Amino acid sequence: MGEPREEKGKGDTRVPPSLVRYELLHEDASGTRARRGRLHTPHGPVETPIFMPVGTVGSVKGVGPDDLLTLDAQIILGNTYHLMLRPGEDLVGEQGGLHRFISWDRPMLTDSGGFQVFSLSEKRKITEEGAAFQSHLDGRKLLLTPERSIEIQETLGADIIMAFDECPPSTESRAYLEKSLARTTRWLHRCVKAWGRERSSLFGIVQGGMDPQLRKAHAEEVCAVDLPGYALGGYAVGETPEAMYEGVAYSAPLLPRDKPRYLMGVGTPDDIVESVARGIDMFDCVLPTRAGRHGLAYTRFGKINLRNARHAADPRPLDEEADCPASTDYSRAYLHHLIKSGESLGGMLLTWNNLAYYQRLMAGMRASIAAGSFADFSVGAKEGWARGDLPARS
Repeated sequence: MGEPREEKGKGDTRVPPSLVRYELLHEDASGTRARRGRLHTPHGPVETPIFMPVGTVGSVKGVGPDDLLTLDAQIILGNTYHLMLRPGEDLVGEQGGLHRFISWDRPMLTDSGGFQVFSLSEKRKITEEGAAFQSHLDGRKLLLTPERSIEIQETLGADIIMAFDECPPSTESRAYLEKSLARTTRWLHRCVKAWGRERSSLFGIVQGGMDPQLRKAHAEEVCAVDLPGYALGGYAVGETPEAMYEGVAYSAPLLPRDKPRYLMGVGTPDDIVESVARGIDMFDCVLPTRAGRHGLAYTRFGKINLRNARHAADPRPLDEEADCPASTDYSRAYLHHLIKSGESLGGMLLTWNNLAYYQRLMAGMRASIAAGSFADFSVGAKEGWARGDLPARS
């Protein structure tokens, strides 16, 4: 919990103290902008940089809460739009909130539903009021506004809630982008007004596509509102990795040094390492769980596609030096068999392996930042991925 502060004077418009506080512990001494920090929350600390497994509808696909604890997942993510549709935030609230509903006693973040404004573009209409949707489940019409998004997230009871925003495609005209950013800023102020502050901490989101001028202008507007943390949205939505890295390198320093910096929806291990080097603290992505369900393992050797026939008789585990049973206790031949047979256990084991690898990667980065050797860690990780998997034993 954050330290109590003196009561603000009359007329002070700064946001009151929140339940989440960021502590900057180390800044890399090896020539990068990597940061080592700690996020204090009502459900315990979160060591950063951190990757958050995605539990869109209250479940991280393929792993249970006990498995997540074993993997040392410190914080997970849920989604407002999907939980609003089913089972509904009122039911979750009546059950004691999302933490109790899913038996998770560690920190949790909820996305505002704003990404669905982007991803469900064929089923929504954006106005000043909010985003009118047609449910992808049953076709019913609904309206998600900044106020409604905050209401849902506070009913769910997440430690960190996100401001409602639009993530406009970078291919839109500059005139549209400027109009969208101005509306997102107005939506942010409506979110702040609706935010109760008693149970959650609100993060603002900076948009702006690939345009540095728009990013800078929007960052100034969003960061003028004193919030517990800030996120960069609108990356990893179709641009090249190089374009994203350039954008993050420019945008991350625009966010306050003493607040957590969250890059939404990213990504691959390489994207994460590159973004940590540019000053990012928090990440989320469906990639490790989705890839696992489709037969793809992430390891220190890079990606291993267990669908490939070359693994059919390979007796080796995914990584005999890992600290995860899914990585060490099952042969590649068995994993290949499970995936090819459509057995759910195959996807579960690969998901478990992937999340374990992501957590090891984050722990390694945290340790290297504290030691002032992040640049060497980054080079070593990339060399391992480039070297690739070793051939099967004869």
